Amino acid sequence: MQYPDSVRRRSGLHVLAVALLILAMSGCQKIELERAEGTKLNWDTLRGQWVLVNYWAEWCKPCLEEIPELNELDKAPDITVLAVNFDGVRGDALVELGERMGIEFTMLADDPGPGFGWKLPVALPATFLVNPGGDLVETRFGPQTEEELRAVIGG
Repeated sequence: MQYPDSVRRRSGLHVLAVALLILAMSGCQKIELERAEGTKLNWDTLRGQWVLVNYWAEWCKPCLEEIPELNELDKAPDITVLAVNFDGVRGDALVELGERMGIEFTMLADDPGPGFGWKLPVALPATFLVNPGGDLVETRFGPQTEEELRAVIGG
């Protein structure tokens, strides 16, 4: 059965409109991370700066060693440090643990890695470096110093 040209054109325009709508909506998906205390952090607000996602645990002595370095880096206007507890501690227990360990930077309630396609680190501490464009550029293992991390990110 043959359809008139006007029906074929309308059908084609309809398919094109649906495809454009899907494409537009896929770019609108916003990633929200939950902080340890329960408030949300919109990942898009971190664009334009370096983001260091640091995996740590209470039992990890090298993790303790690098906390002061990460605290200092987090004070820079172009760097945000996010903490992820390797053992899955959550809620008030996580907030209290972070305070006891001297963590002054933002602690996340959950690991954001799976949402970005990152694999769980095999050693601690682990620091994932995300550039201002939002791309993972490097993963570093072991305690990091402010100087070492600034050498990687430039500045």
